[in-house]
Amino acid sequence: MATTTAQRTLMDSVFDGPTGYAGVEATPEWAQEVRRLARERNATILAHNYQLPEIQDVADHVGDSLALSRIAAEAEEGTIVFCGVHFMAETAKILSPAKTVLIPDQRAGCSLADSISADELRAWKAEHPGAMVVSYVNTTAEVKALTDICCTSSNAVDVVESIDPDREVLFLPDQFLGAHVKRETGRENMHIWAGECHVHAGINGDELTEQARTHPDAELFVHPECGCATSALYLAGEGAFPAERVHILSTGGMIDAAKASHSNQVLVATEIGMLHQLRKAAPGIDFQAVNDRASCKYMKMITPAALLRCLVEGADEVHVDLAMAEAGRASVQRMIAIGNSGGGE
Repeated sequence: MATTTAQRTLMDSVFDGPTGYAGVEATPEWAQEVRRLARERNATILAHNYQLPEIQDVADHVGDSLALSRIAAEAEEGTIVFCGVHFMAETAKILSPAKTVLIPDQRAGCSLADSISADELRAWKAEHPGAMVVSYVNTTAEVKALTDICCTSSNAVDVVESIDPDREVLFLPDQFLGAHVKRETGRENMHIWAGECHVHAGINGDELTEQARTHPDAELFVHPECGCATSALYLAGEGAFPAERVHILSTGGMIDAAKASHSNQVLVATEIGMLHQLRKAAPGIDFQAVNDRASCKYMKMITPAALLRCLVEGADEVHVDLAMAEAGRASVQRMIAIGNSGGGE
């Protein structure tokens, strides 16, 4: 690839700092160069809803991880630049094995995906022979390969209900999503792994209760990974907050609900990057975070400098063993075959 003067000037400023690549601001010149480099590399740029606003704005597609992975599989471009965390780029590679998948910083991990390892899952399966393993898409490729069927936050209830009611279910890794599914299905033979997303777990019931009390006319959008999801349902059940204004939603579901809402204000319990897309989807609504500190440091490692470096150097490429990818792909396809593949996380 030929090097332009603008590219050299920008790249000379990039440095690897304590929280990731830095040194480049998201200027119009940066955005123009990113788009030029993407065309030159025959790449499409995908950005998760929790990314920095400037990364979302320069991307070709923005959405949840599974929706973006499907876009990656259907894209004409031979290279996928996935602005998200590592398991998301792995999922894109699983669904697009022939394509080159890049992540701007391979160190962008995920506390939820890291809350269960393949060895831990093997041991858990050994304790429950014959159980059906249901894994949230927010898991590593190695865990997906050991999974019977994947699920998303929007279809987890349907996935579990599709399983023989007499068969044990091992649900992983998110304990809050698992609790939500168990509550909705009433399934007693469902075992839930004690994993969590540290950001969502940190959005607590006390904060949500206080926000609901001080914003009595607002709607409430709550991600089922949140530690406050049970509190939201309790508030609705007790009549402390109108039940029709409490919505437990995936990130994709939040976008749909925002477009359909007639409220003036919506309180949002999820990672704060989601506010950018919600405000774009429904600019007439005042969207406020239940916890304005709910920011994922891993998501925010995909900086303007990291994206520029990725496109200039072709780094960091994501690889998944072919046999592992085939097994993981089967677990995703079984989910899709149910008929409600839903959004992603």
